[in-house]
Amino acid sequence: MQFQQLAYFVAVARTRHFTRAAELSRVAQPSLSKQIRSLERELGAPLFSRARGNITLTPAGEALLPLAQRMLTDLETARREVAELAGVRRGRVRLGATPSLCAGLLADVLSDFHTRFPGIELQVEESGSRDLVRDLGRGELDLALIILPLQSSDPDFSTTPILRENLVVASPKSQPSPNGRASMRITELEGRPLVMFRRGYDVREATLRACRASGFEPLLAVEGGEMDAVLRFVEAGLGLAVVPSMVLKNRYGLRGTPLARPRLLRTVALARRKDVVPSHSAEAFQRHLYEYLLGLTPEQLGPDLEVLITSAETRDGDGPSGERDVPGTDEH
Repeated sequence: MQFQQLAYFVAVARTRHFTRAAELSRVAQPSLSKQIRSLERELGAPLFSRARGNITLTPAGEALLPLAQRMLTDLETARREVAELAGVRRGRVRLGATPSLCAGLLADVLSDFHTRFPGIELQVEESGSRDLVRDLGRGELDLALIILPLQSSDPDFSTTPILRENLVVASPKSQPSPNGRASMRITELEGRPLVMFRRGYDVREATLRACRASGFEPLLAVEGGEMDAVLRFVEAGLGLAVVPSMVLKNRYGLRGTPLARPRLLRTVALARRKDVVPSHSAEAFQRHLYEYLLGLTPEQLGPDLEVLITSAETRDGDGPSGERDVPGTDEH
C-alpha cells in the first residue's frame, strides 16, 4: 500500500468521479484507475461500486476512508515538521551584541546553540547598541542584543527585555577590597583612580553622570579602552572600573563590589524588526536563548542578574515587545 494510492482513493471518494479525481490529483485518469485497482487487489476487496456510472463506496471503502484520511493528514504533518527541522538545521543567524554581552553571556549561549544546531552558520557583530539598531534597520542583522532604552523612535522594532543587571565596581583580587565592605557608594570613588572606557560606551557616560551627580569629578588613571582592555588594566592594578557584572564571569583575577543604593542598573533586550518574518534559524536561536536564560540557577545568576522573561514567552517564541522604563543606564 502506497500513500499515493491512498490519496487517489480519497480523491475519488470525495468527488465520486474518477475523471474529476484525476484532474484534481493532476494525473491521467487511466493511471489513477490503475492505482485504485492495485490497491483493491492488495486489500482483497472492492472499494467502489461502479453500478450504472454511479460511484459509491463499498463497505470496505467506508471502513478505509477515515483511516486513509488520518494517514494522509499524519503524513502532511510529518512533512511540515521535517521541513521545519531541516530549515533550522541548515541556515544562518546574523546576531548583533554589545561588547559586554559578547564578553559575558553570549559565549556560553552560542556554544550550546552550536552544539544543538551544528549546521547553522553563526555571524556575530560586536558593536554598541546604537550601531546595532542601525544595522538591524538596514536588514544587515536578524537579531540584536542591545541595552534599553532603544536608541530609535522607529515603530517597526520589537524589543523583548530579557535581563536586568547591576553595575559593579571591578577591582583586582590581588589587592584588598576597595573599602573592606560588601558594597560601595558612588561617593567612595572620589579620589580613587578609575579605568574608563572609550567615548561611545554608555557605561562610561553613566559612570561620569553618577559621579558628577554626587558632587565630584572622577580621577581617570587610564581612559579610552575597549571592554577587554579595561578589565586587563584593572587586573594590573591601574585603577577601579564600573562595569556590568556579567563581564566578570571567569575573570578570576577580579572581584566585583556592588554599588549601594542608588544602584546603577541596565536592561538587556533582544531586538528585531517587526516588518520582517524571522527565519527558522532566527526563531530557533531566540527560543534557545530564552530556554538558556530560564535554565540558569540562582547560583549562576548571582545577586546582580535577574531574568525578565517567563516560560510562557519561551513557548510563544516571543516576549512582550516595547521598552520598559528602568532606573539606570543604557550601557554597552
